[in-house]
Amino acid sequence: MKLSQTLCRALLIIWAVLLMASLAYTADDSGIPQRSDIDDKYKWRVEDIYETPDLWEADFQTLKSTMTGLQQYQGHLGDSPKMLYDCLTMSDELGIIEGNLYVYAYLKLDEDNRSSVYQELAGRIQALSSQLSEATSFIEPELLTLDEAKVEAFMKQEPKLELYRFYLEDQLRRKAHILSQEEEAIIAALGPVARAPSAIFQMIDAADLKLGTVVDGEGDTISLTWGRYARIMEGPDRELRSRANDTVQASYLRYINTLGTTFGASLDKDWALAKIRGYETCLNASLDDNNIPTSVFHNLVKTVNDNIEVLHKWTRLRKKILGFDTLYTYDLSVPLGFTFDKEYTYEECVEICRLGLAPMGEQYVKDLTKGFESGWIDAYETEGKGTGGYCWGTYKSHPYILMNFSGRLDDLFTLAHEMGHALNAFYANKTEPYIYHGQTLFTAEVASTCNEALVIKYLLANAESKQEKLAILNHYIKLIQGTFFTQVMFAEFELAVHDRVESGEAVSVDYFRKTYRDIYQKYNGPELVIGENNDMSGMKIPHFYRQYYVYQYATGIAAGEALSQAILEKGKPAVDAYMKFLSTGSSKYPVDILKDAGVDITNPEPVERTIKLFGELVDQMEALLNES
Repeated sequence: MKLSQTLCRALLIIWAVLLMASLAYTADDSGIPQRSDIDDKYKWRVEDIYETPDLWEADFQTLKSTMTGLQQYQGHLGDSPKMLYDCLTMSDELGIIEGNLYVYAYLKLDEDNRSSVYQELAGRIQALSSQLSEATSFIEPELLTLDEAKVEAFMKQEPKLELYRFYLEDQLRRKAHILSQEEEAIIAALGPVARAPSAIFQMIDAADLKLGTVVDGEGDTISLTWGRYARIMEGPDRELRSRANDTVQASYLRYINTLGTTFGASLDKDWALAKIRGYETCLNASLDDNNIPTSVFHNLVKTVNDNIEVLHKWTRLRKKILGFDTLYTYDLSVPLGFTFDKEYTYEECVEICRLGLAPMGEQYVKDLTKGFESGWIDAYETEGKGTGGYCWGTYKSHPYILMNFSGRLDDLFTLAHEMGHALNAFYANKTEPYIYHGQTLFTAEVASTCNEALVIKYLLANAESKQEKLAILNHYIKLIQGTFFTQVMFAEFELAVHDRVESGEAVSVDYFRKTYRDIYQKYNGPELVIGENNDMSGMKIPHFYRQYYVYQYATGIAAGEALSQAILEKGKPAVDAYMKFLSTGSSKYPVDILKDAGVDITNPEPVERTIKLFGELVDQMEALLNES
């Protein structure tokens, strides 16, 4: 499934929140420059989409008036090849305009979230996008009333329909799991009910939950926010970390029965919808959307379990470096004490990206440089600006990257990561027709992690000091641990709880906690002592309300790592295959796109390579630490 503008926006928000939490950032406007203080060369050019708000308004009115024309096709897609083709092309044309309107409004809003002008524009296009979704909602159900022979005949009679062959065949592939129009209407009407568990959880997590207060070593009382909590967890005061952890877990404990019931209802919803559509399991239902074999998921979990000792070794090394007799969960975010405080200029990071990505070849570096110099990136933090970092754009525009650059090593890696997304979109938009230009969730993180891996490997090869190399190794290890191992751990928990619901057995708070604790302990090993209430995460991670979502982070980094290594080892043939991958949006199934690039994700080998790399990085760190 290609990502919609609304879904992209939601994922960008999640990414920004996670990034800022990882940086232990707490908003403080003191000393933050105004946007007018920043040189234009460090700002994105949203005006490349619409030069003025008046032009945005003109397109808004065009979309609003034109989309009513879709009504002429409703109930008539099977009348003739021309009718079908005209409807699909009109839907695409409206989608292009919607994308321009949507992205422009939200990018301008992220320049300064206090702007009432762009708050209004964002709200208007959000509402109009919903209306467009409603106006096009008849297309896919109506396509499914057509039989394969008729669709094939239409494509022969109207050669221009060949453009839509993959799209049409994919719709028909899922026909067995689509119900009658009346039944689909009932399911659609129950949409708010199906979304209720997630909405209830979000309300508890974002509005009702109060993290509480904790007293620091100076006797001062700290009102906890997520930013302050993250800073405490990364701080040197172990007693304070312990108290803060206990306080936050106690906050969740007050809602534990509601959280358990809400999560259980979400699982029941997943299973009910899977059964209604004729799927054997929730996993089958979820992976069928992109035609992913369930063996990909099971191979991933099994391969990690077969090699779990490498993660235990990292836990032991962390404990040894920190010098603790006992390692607790509240010790897992503490920096390992590698003193590498180099500050990078933005220009230095740009140059390191060019050098690190040089193995991608002349054309890639040329286009990378174009991105750096042509208004793709909004580099520096300013008052009111959106937080975190992301890449976004439209089919007709160049990509846009939001950053809040502060000169840290992490900023360098964020720049490399987001430019991976940007070049992927840049090439796919040039090559693919609109209907196939976007990436699926399964492939979305491959280009970004490949870029990041190439830059990290360049830095490791050119590190000028032991401390610099340790800092880079630490980042690489944390990247693989968080994006790969942790996501597989989450996926295994998802599988366990869904299996239980599918078998007809009852779930409860105690079951969720024990299951999560057992899996968490298995992944981190016996050296980690899990706190009494540190087993509630299975009920308080928002991703779990979107079934079987997180495993794709793990497959994405495994594929990205495999591709980066192939580029370094094989040179031009691997680069050519990878460039083809970057130029392919969603005109094939994700597994096939990766196979064309040289990565067979149905085989355990890419996963095994990622695990092997992780072990080698841990060994390198240990060897460096043992040097006199």
